[in-house]
Amino acid sequence: MARSAFQISPRLGASAAVLIAALILSALGAVVSRATSDFVLSPADWAAVRFTIWQAFLSATFSCLLAVFVARALARRRFWGRGLLITLLGAPFILPVIVAVLGLLAIFGRSGILNDVLGLIGLQSVSIYGLQGVVLAHVFFNLPLVTRLLLQGWQSIPAERFRLVAQLGMPPRMVFGLIEWPLILRIIPGAFALVFVICLTSFAVALTLGGGPRATTIELAIYQAFRFDFDLSRAAYLSVLQLGVAGAAAVVALWLIPSVGLGGGLDRMQKRWDVRGGASRLRDTIVIGFAAAFLILPLSAVLVSGLRGLADVPPSVWASAWTSTWVALLSTIVLLALALPMAGWIATSRRTSVEAVGLLGLAASPLMIGTGWFILIHPFVNPADWALTVTIVVNAMMALPFALRILVPSLRDSAQAYGRLSAGLGLGGIRLWAWVLIPRGRTQIGFAAGLTAALSVGDLGVIALFADPDRATLPLQMYRLMGSYWTEAASGAALILLVLALGLFWIMDYWGRRNAIVD
Repeated sequence: MARSAFQISPRLGASAAVLIAALILSALGAVVSRATSDFVLSPADWAAVRFTIWQAFLSATFSCLLAVFVARALARRRFWGRGLLITLLGAPFILPVIVAVLGLLAIFGRSGILNDVLGLIGLQSVSIYGLQGVVLAHVFFNLPLVTRLLLQGWQSIPAERFRLVAQLGMPPRMVFGLIEWPLILRIIPGAFALVFVICLTSFAVALTLGGGPRATTIELAIYQAFRFDFDLSRAAYLSVLQLGVAGAAAVVALWLIPSVGLGGGLDRMQKRWDVRGGASRLRDTIVIGFAAAFLILPLSAVLVSGLRGLADVPPSVWASAWTSTWVALLSTIVLLALALPMAGWIATSRRTSVEAVGLLGLAASPLMIGTGWFILIHPFVNPADWALTVTIVVNAMMALPFALRILVPSLRDSAQAYGRLSAGLGLGGIRLWAWVLIPRGRTQIGFAAGLTAALSVGDLGVIALFADPDRATLPLQMYRLMGSYWTEAASGAALILLVLALGLFWIMDYWGRRNAIVD
């Protein structure tokens, strides 16, 4: 077989995997070592556990339910700007969380557009803080993700099936039951589990929109125990509990994610004879309009308020922007150094599951890792001096699951197509990567690098544990401005952060696509 003939040494990939496991387990071991045997979780801690699971369940439920309607409407309609709208569906995933939160506050906050409209018509204002705010923000981030997954499934349905049901004169309800409903049942359980895991380990959303006894997640409780109380025993117990909950959810997610295969077709554009009625057209238009507004209005609010606030940005914001830039670049380098050999090992191994590596990696909480490493290095050095170094490594580790999902399919295709030829030419080691794997996977490498850089530049996680007033990345500096009620300056910082994240992503993705080898 081509895969067995492909000479990618498993040693580097296995070594990278062992290194990742060692870093996580060392942090876990340090955390466990500080957990005292007589410690008992308080009612507030159990409340945080219940709130974490409940908000993740609600976030995943609403994200998947709404995504079904949005993806179905987009799959059934062709209109001007459709391609741009689908492209924008990928923006929230690389959007810095703190920036998105500021945009949501501009629309749904106490002084936001929604409450202004409600006040004009004499209705009571709504609050974005608490459970409803956390769920709203998670839906904003994950609704586009689930929509893209469903839309890919819809577009994979052979056009001949819709032609056949049209020839048989089937009504729209029967078409939905025979063709579309089975697709939804195949994709939604895995998408629900994936969103559930992501929301379990969300920190910045809970930090900015949650808080208080009734809206505290496990991640936020760890942060409070560490940062404000310096109760390492409580932080340790909560970290282990968080790892157990997220790990169990990740295993369930791995078990639920299916392979979507709907048979072959002739790759024709899907023409839908069952949705020509005016009522269905109106319903789809309303759904697409609401989805576009929900996505575009917060981003537009960030742009408008950010342009007004640029003049009020203090010099510390620009210094933090430079810090975030080089931290993101170094995180990307570390990510590629880990992901490329691991992806090559996974792609040519028969026993390794990409989904297992990816989803189980999501179970490791950045705050748990940060707490563990703080415990390890605290007796020897000042942890604040290592804040940026730890942030770089953790950012790379958190982006690793997504990078593997991007890189492995390309490397697997190269193994199948060029395995025997490379083996016959005696290519191996660095020459194999330089002449075959990297040129053929350049598009995916650029996309993975851009995604890592965007996620890293907008991350507000470990740096919140370690940083002192003199060292701050741009997201942390922006959070401090929001906490000090420097609204205009925070808006200007948000615009800078948005430009940095999207700019780094575009540059690296463009490098990958430029002069890439395409079959």
